[in-house]
Amino acid sequence: MTGIRQTSARLADGREIVYFDDPGTPARERRLDVRALDPRPATPTMRYDALAGDWITVATARQGRVHLPPADADPLAPQSPGNPSEIPDDYDVAVFENRSPSFGPGTAFDLPGASAPTEGEREALTAIGATRPAVGRCEVVSFSPDHAGSFGTQPTLRARTVVEAWASRTAALSVVPGVEHVFPFENRGVEIGVTLPHPHGQVYAYPFVPPRIRRICAAVDEHGPGLFAELLDAEREGPRVLIAGERFTAFVPFAARWPVEVQLMAHRHVPDLAATTSAERDELATLTLRIARALDALYDAPLPYIAAWVQAPVHEHRDDVRLHWHVTSPRRAADKLKFLAGSEAAMGAWVGDISPEDGAARLRDAIARADEQHPVEPLARTQEETTDA
Repeated sequence: MTGIRQTSARLADGREIVYFDDPGTPARERRLDVRALDPRPATPTMRYDALAGDWITVATARQGRVHLPPADADPLAPQSPGNPSEIPDDYDVAVFENRSPSFGPGTAFDLPGASAPTEGEREALTAIGATRPAVGRCEVVSFSPDHAGSFGTQPTLRARTVVEAWASRTAALSVVPGVEHVFPFENRGVEIGVTLPHPHGQVYAYPFVPPRIRRICAAVDEHGPGLFAELLDAEREGPRVLIAGERFTAFVPFAARWPVEVQLMAHRHVPDLAATTSAERDELATLTLRIARALDALYDAPLPYIAAWVQAPVHEHRDDVRLHWHVTSPRRAADKLKFLAGSEAAMGAWVGDISPEDGAARLRDAIARADEQHPVEPLARTQEETTDA
């Protein structure tokens, strides 16, 4: 979609901030960040779990992050005389480096010993007691200057700008030295652990391929490169389809783990958001909004959830792992949550509380209610965009 403007600046301690303006927002000079800030924390350290084969980051600076502040101390609101927040000026969508990151601020370019290991170094790096710098980057994506809400409360035009921001940051972070995987996501609700009520998400740029993505890659290796295409074909013919779009289909997975679980998968093979077309981003804006609003219509109350963009690793399996949006919620009834106890938390062996077919039927009803009560406005497109699509 044309008309989304992107500008970059620096915060007082050197962190990058990128503004994404909705189409039609007038261009203007951005105010500078003149706060007196402490130096940025040191890059955390990763420790290797030799039993699980996973890297664990120890980021102690995160202990001091803001927790459920009042509206007049909102760190994601535009700065005002009484609120020296993280965003110096008014904005539509803003993306900036996290002040207390789990990864970074160092990269493999400026920290010794932080680059991707060579074959000769891998044995030492998987030994008991192995450590590495937790290079990479963690960014905050603020969807709106408003204090309250979520992605689903945004208008369609703003949702489209958010999709553009996700795609742009995926492209930018994929070339940061040492980054192996880029993960945009939104946490919603105190039940999930959200510490800011302001509508926002995050982007993590990992210095390794995270365990979930490694398992998907291993599944592709075992099944064959057509796994995603075959899975989508089976789901599109099944009883769990929620929305059949032109370029994406939303469905409840056949083996859903969570009481509420949705996948929105691309019809063509596309590895990440950066590789999507303008027409695909337009459809993503409307479909993700419809699903997000339906989630709140499920119990007539805001639903806690994690909305995760599953993307291919930066350097491998680009032709195998297909982009999809994976939304999960622990709410299994209006007044009940699913807690990960012994079997799930300790053994990783899941037990579903609701059948995926029943879950799909409930979500289809919620989508119909949300479409009627809070319809998603269509995006206006130029003749050129229509032709390109």
